[in-house]
Amino acid sequence: MRALQIAATGMSAQQMRVEVISNNLANMSTTGYNPRRAEFADLQYQQVTRPGTLTATNGAMVPAGVQLGLGVRPASVTVMLGQGPLSQTNGDLDVAVDGTGYLEVTLPSGISAYTRDGSLKRSAEGQVVTSEGYPLVPDITIPEDARSISINTNGEVFAYFDDRVEPENLGQITLASFINEKGLEASGSNLFLETVASGPPRIATPGQEGLGTLRGGFLEESAVDPVREIAELIKAQRGYELNSKVITAADQMLGTTVQVR
Repeated sequence: MRALQIAATGMSAQQMRVEVISNNLANMSTTGYNPRRAEFADLQYQQVTRPGTLTATNGAMVPAGVQLGLGVRPASVTVMLGQGPLSQTNGDLDVAVDGTGYLEVTLPSGISAYTRDGSLKRSAEGQVVTSEGYPLVPDITIPEDARSISINTNGEVFAYFDDRVEPENLGQITLASFINEKGLEASGSNLFLETVASGPPRIATPGQEGLGTLRGGFLEESAVDPVREIAELIKAQRGYELNSKVITAADQMLGTTVQVR
């Protein structure tokens, strides 16, 4: 009774789909979050009669054949890339990427990670870091006596002082882009790591080489659409119920077979 195993793979697939949806809904308020989507593919087929074979009775060619599918399997969980709405915060170090691109940070291991979460902070040493304390690349340090900070659309960081009229340029924020953004490895804390599938990063100034610009005093909100996720959740729930009914029907058929005398 292959239906038991086939329906079991269907229930497992819908369960995975619900897990992805629940993760999306849990990150409705995560800065710069892009929703994920579970994708599936059919399993191998048992070729009872291959299309194009010749019948033994009259030698005619079978036009379609008999191919029995064995269920479904997960193919990938892909990121649905899209710009989330920009929310004004008026924070000196809050910055949103308006368009394509990622901010680069340095992890404690020394490797680079990439993020669209622009809720930057100032460390005790004046260094610009993320909310997790990872320093921004390139390194920018804010003087202790700086009254305020501003970031323009090109990524230039300016500091204003009480005893000066003209602001001081502290450095330039750059953005990184990838040939295949969906190939980045999500590592949590709004960070992504470079992989062979993503290709190496291409670093450039915001607004150049197809990169987006920066919006100082703004943050990119989550791109999750709650209405769409709830609709997908209902579809996944119905799919799970239907596969469970197949298991129930197959079990009843097996019971009938056992009771035959």
